[in-house]
Amino acid sequence: MNTTPIVSRVSTQSVDPADRIDFWEEHNRQALVGLTCSTYSRHGLVATETNLELGDLRLAEIAGNEHVIERSPRTCRALPKDSIFVTLLTAGSGVFFHEDGCVSLQPGDLILYDTRRPYLFGFPSPMRQLLVDIPREVFAAQCVTEEVSAPILLGRGSAAEGAQASALEALLAECVTGQRGANPVSAQATVLDLVRTLAAAQLGGSTSPALVSQLAVAKDYMARHLDDPGLSAGRVAEAIGVSARHLSRIFQPTGVSPSRYILEQRLDRARQVLADPSSRHLTIAEVAHRWGFASQAHFTRVFRDRFGCTPGETRPFVL
Repeated sequence: MNTTPIVSRVSTQSVDPADRIDFWEEHNRQALVGLTCSTYSRHGLVATETNLELGDLRLAEIAGNEHVIERSPRTCRALPKDSIFVTLLTAGSGVFFHEDGCVSLQPGDLILYDTRRPYLFGFPSPMRQLLVDIPREVFAAQCVTEEVSAPILLGRGSAAEGAQASALEALLAECVTGQRGANPVSAQATVLDLVRTLAAAQLGGSTSPALVSQLAVAKDYMARHLDDPGLSAGRVAEAIGVSARHLSRIFQPTGVSPSRYILEQRLDRARQVLADPSSRHLTIAEVAHRWGFASQAHFTRVFRDRFGCTPGETRPFVL
């Protein structure tokens, strides 16, 4: 169940192709920001948008075919908006034009920009993005006080920056899908701290992330490497740039150690595979190996300790 309140969910699919641009511009004027839109696709604009509330923030998931959006100087004056947008491109490519030049984006890139300043955002192929609307007063109070005088591309600067961008993407995706019952209030705090940490290096301010965002980064790194037998607490600590002792402090609120968390996540994933009828062609040894267990005997023992049954007993009964 999705615990993040959905504000609106729209699609141009059911709109007459001749009216789709007007429909899209009017919806975004009310839901996010005033803009103009155009497309050269012979199918017209095919786009969907879901808007959700994250406390004081607005989160939008937007997908569409090739198109261009523009917030011109005239639009900025006619339809003022005082927010900082953080856009994370998850599919397709984009080119962001602004007063001082342009920025090219690929999947996984983040761009942070000021809605008071004009811009043009073009997508030459089908795209998907996650956009966070942060009111300026919230950004100044909880992220960075400096002005965002030009768009900032984030996520490429270092391995740590890439890990933080990946954790932000995973968190936003959880909020959209409701996968883990993301709480809007705690999600807002984590989102703002990740944005602050990412932006502070270029705008000034503290670059020391809070424990809550460090936990998100650590969990995301673990999730992306669970199938690697070499994954360990020490490797996670090294990857996110903290000591092994500090990693243990990060995990204190969870009630389990980093090593135990890795084990439990692997067991949960393995149990999901074993319970899936479509995975019956996989042997128990193959499932164990897929999720980083070097020994089937060890896998069976820890599986029974956690779930009270053997891996074989978890498999669905087939007549």
